[in-house]
Amino acid sequence: MDHSEDLKLSNQLCFPLYALSKEIINQYRPFLEALDLTYPQYLVMLVLWENDGLTVGQIGEKVFLDSGTLTPLLKRLELKGIISRHRSIEDERVVLISLTDYGKVLKSKACTIPQQMQEKINLTEEEIQVLKSIICKIKQS
Repeated sequence: MDHSEDLKLSNQLCFPLYALSKEIINQYRPFLEALDLTYPQYLVMLVLWENDGLTVGQIGEKVFLDSGTLTPLLKRLELKGIISRHRSIEDERVVLISLTDYGKVLKSKACTIPQQMQEKINLTEEEIQVLKSIICKIKQS
């Protein structure tokens, strides 16, 4: 039995998900440029705005990035004055990440981004919830 049809790009589930991911990130770009953040930096900031004072490992678990990828990103955020990095007193191998005053102020500037994105992608709240539910189901399998 010939399964060559299965190998067509148009028949792949992964490709539209990949293309959509790239498109969504591109849609965020103008909003994030106004904050001087990249998309991965924005993800880290979302985590810190929700729970300030996390370790590098805890942040990595939430945004699915390893410390080798996360460390340079955090260094850039520190250079911008958005976060501070400090070694734990109990264990010097552990680096704690905290928002600076500027990082906290940046949160109020970012508050409009989710609504702007919802308007830009032209989905209802219900459609967004259905899409998120499907994505989570795929991710858990």
